[in-house]
Amino acid sequence: MYNAYLEAELAVLKGKSIMLNGQSMTMESLEEIRKGRREIEDRLQRLNNPRRLFTRARLS
Repeated sequence: MYNAYLEAELAVLKGKSIMLNGQSMTMESLEEIRKGRREIEDRLQRLNNPRRLFTRARLS
């Protein structure tokens, strides 16, 4: 899906009209495409770098 957003962004920047998720996208849709790409990047970041839910306690 990430690659689809990248390809869509590049195509629209070249002046093409494309279909993404069943919707026609043009230059006016560029911000929507970028928003979708950023959402996927954020999800991938969270999956690849999960936050620790617990920290190790030091016992002395």
